[in-house]
Amino acid sequence: MTPEDLTHLRRARDFMDREYARPLDVPTMARAALMSPSHFSRQFRAAYGETPYGYLMTRRIERAKALLRRGDLSVTEVCMEVGCTSLGSFSARFTELVGESPRAYRARSHEAVARVPACIAKGMTRPSRNGEARGRPAS
Repeated sequence: MTPEDLTHLRRARDFMDREYARPLDVPTMARAALMSPSHFSRQFRAAYGETPYGYLMTRRIERAKALLRRGDLSVTEVCMEVGCTSLGSFSARFTELVGESPRAYRARSHEAVARVPACIAKGMTRPSRNGEARGRPAS
C-alpha cells in the first residue's frame, strides 16, 4: 500500500467519523478516498483490520452509547439519531458490540456512568472493533 493510498483512506475514515449519522454506503465512502468501491473495501480492511461498514457501525454504536447514557431519548430515537434506519439491525449490532441490548445498557449504565467524568466514561464505554467492550471480558 502506498503512502498516497493511506492518505486517501484516512480522508475516508475522517469523513465517516464526521458524517456517521448520514446514510453512507461503500460507494460514497470510496469516493471520499478517490478509489473504486471494491478497491477501497480491500485497502480499508488491509489498513485498519475491518471493513468500512464495520468501522462506520463502531462509530455509530459509540455515539449511541453516549446518547443512551444521557437518557433523554428512546432507543428508537437514538437509532435514528446515529444514522441507522432499522431498529432491529441497530439493536442486533449494538448487542454484538456491547454485549447487551440498548435498553439494558441504558438501564445499567445511566446512573453508574453519570458519576464518572466524561473523559473517563468515554474510554471505559468505547466499543472495541474486535467485538468486545473495553474492560469487559468476552462472553
